[in-house]
Amino acid sequence: MNEWEWRLLEDKAPTESLNIGGVEVKAGHHVRLRPGKRGDVMDIALAGKMAMVESIEQDYEGKFHVCVVADDDPGRDIGMMRQPGHRFFFDPEEIEPLPVEEDARDAGALVPSILIAGIGNIFLGDDAFGVEVAQRLASRTLPERVKVIDFGIRGFDLAYALLDGSDVTILVDACPRGGAPGTLYTIEPDLSALDSPDVQQSSVLSALDSPDVQQSSVDAHSMNPMNVIRLAKTMGGKLKKILLVGCEPATLGPEEGQMGLSEPVAAMVDEAVKTIESIVEKIRSGERPQ
Repeated sequence: MNEWEWRLLEDKAPTESLNIGGVEVKAGHHVRLRPGKRGDVMDIALAGKMAMVESIEQDYEGKFHVCVVADDDPGRDIGMMRQPGHRFFFDPEEIEPLPVEEDARDAGALVPSILIAGIGNIFLGDDAFGVEVAQRLASRTLPERVKVIDFGIRGFDLAYALLDGSDVTILVDACPRGGAPGTLYTIEPDLSALDSPDVQQSSVLSALDSPDVQQSSVDAHSMNPMNVIRLAKTMGGKLKKILLVGCEPATLGPEEGQMGLSEPVAAMVDEAVKTIESIVEKIRSGERPQ
């Protein structure tokens, strides 16, 4: 693709929906794949499968392509992060949309989808808290539509994951707020406050379970979750519910780095796992986590 073709693509307005067979199809809708005779081996392998529309793209010639992620793909979360290998493109005539009422009924019957995202740098002492919790959760049996990913310091990957349509995202990270080392916080960011470029992070965070905790700014370290949320919003994402399960660090290590969690923080890893499992259970049952 040459520079002129790239400019044509950049000038095209995003496509929110597409009428296919009399049904309005948009991102998040479920469809059945019906690849044409000219499809390649991968298209044929996906024939008849159910998939979710990730986006609707338009090439420089004005032709529409429906990008989908297969429902039964074990790497579905990778596809929802817009990574190659798990996103598939089909022509509109190769897509069989579900009737609107059937899609709505199926969507209503599903429990909320939940992403648990571990954040942190393993070379910065207690900053590895989120990574450790994510790894601990990954070894457990998770309920349907709940996934856990260790993002480490991959901020862009997390930003894309926030755009994948999960109903709830639970971020897990070290969270310096002035409390005693090892203190756990469950925090809900005020996403509307992020629209202001001058907003202080202390006004973005509102404690759900610790209203008496002093509102202090979250130190910028390897990957600042508030900055990642703001990045996702600038990318045009429509963010849904986000929670942050944080732990007060004892140390983020010296300049040369430090491996391993401090004793008070390491002692709270299992407690954080229990807290997250409790939050997940309440979300799945329709309760508001406290």
